[in-house]
Amino acid sequence: MPNDKPPMHDVAVDPADPPPVRPVEPDASECCGEGCVPCVFDIYEQALERYQIALAAWRGRHA
Repeated sequence: MPNDKPPMHDVAVDPADPPPVRPVEPDASECCGEGCVPCVFDIYEQALERYQIALAAWRGRHA
């Protein structure tokens, strides 16, 4: 199924409603390897999920 939404670089960005910012993936050295709960990578995955939801909503507003 083709994606009918324009790429983000083709969308005029409204300064009052900027696109969400993708979280920065932690470097491997930021994980201590001790099995922390939550691990920095768990926190990143949660932030990435929130980002993807916010991005979909933003794209919906700018479609």
